Amino acid sequence: MIKPKLNRRKFAQTLGGGLLTSAMVGSAYTSVAQSEPRTASEGAYGLSVMLWTILRDQPFEQRLEKVAQAGYRNVELVGEYAKWSHEEFTRAIAKRKQLGMRFDCTAGLKHSLCNPAERDALVSEFRATLPIMERLECPAMIVLSGNTVPGMTFEGQARSCVDGLKALGAVVDGKKISGESVRLLLENIDPEENPKYFLTSVARGFDIIKAVNHPQVQFCYDLFHEQIAEGNLIEKLEKNIQHVGLIHIADVPGRHKPGTGEINFANIFRKLRDLKYDRMVAMEFLPTGDPVEELRAAREMAVAG
Repeated sequence: MIKPKLNRRKFAQTLGGGLLTSAMVGSAYTSVAQSEPRTASEGAYGLSVMLWTILRDQPFEQRLEKVAQAGYRNVELVGEYAKWSHEEFTRAIAKRKQLGMRFDCTAGLKHSLCNPAERDALVSEFRATLPIMERLECPAMIVLSGNTVPGMTFEGQARSCVDGLKALGAVVDGKKISGESVRLLLENIDPEENPKYFLTSVARGFDIIKAVNHPQVQFCYDLFHEQIAEGNLIEKLEKNIQHVGLIHIADVPGRHKPGTGEINFANIFRKLRDLKYDRMVAMEFLPTGDPVEELRAAREMAVAG
């Protein structure tokens, strides 16, 4: 892996030839966020579940039922629909509506942001996925940086992430699904889970989002990954909350429910309320016991925060 040679200030300056000030970027974000219905139905922020983490041996509709039993009304996907038949789409959508649920986000794009050679394929892949998002009434897509490109500098790959997100941002500019702006969410992954992954730093991820400077391009702040990679979770929330479009929750070690490890989630949830964060917080932990009970307990902790 090519190591970064710039400190963060120089890194941001390298990316940000056209950067606005933080206040201006924050205003751009707020103007979109305030023009839409609030997504948070259980307090300051909404709560969701990343469906890949639970009951993967059960049919899709039954898994939705379990999430609903735990008290959630939002679910995130990771391309489960890729090979669905027309009938499977129909059943999944009917079950979602019956349970009063929504698909608030999805993931699963295969092409890389940090590799400029994959840019056209990434944009084409996303364009092809948009009709599926519309069919599912799912307004957000998580985008991954991809793995480090051999022989390419760190700065060049960061610039490629910026340019790629700008290209995707142009596709969604002004576009809405079910009344909500379509959003792109760049996610960090820690180097222990994937030593080849490019964007292991939340701080540098926020620099990329600021350089993109588009209100529909935000950051998916995965607290599990960042605790392993660099820590200092709350300060980065305080400094960058206007750029956060989604938060993923799991404790360290083991990716289990909040309260089982080293992250002080009571403080995290309290800080999110203090900062008036009003986007989604998604549970992405692996249950060790009954998934309904563990999801319910995690929800209670998040609401009490």
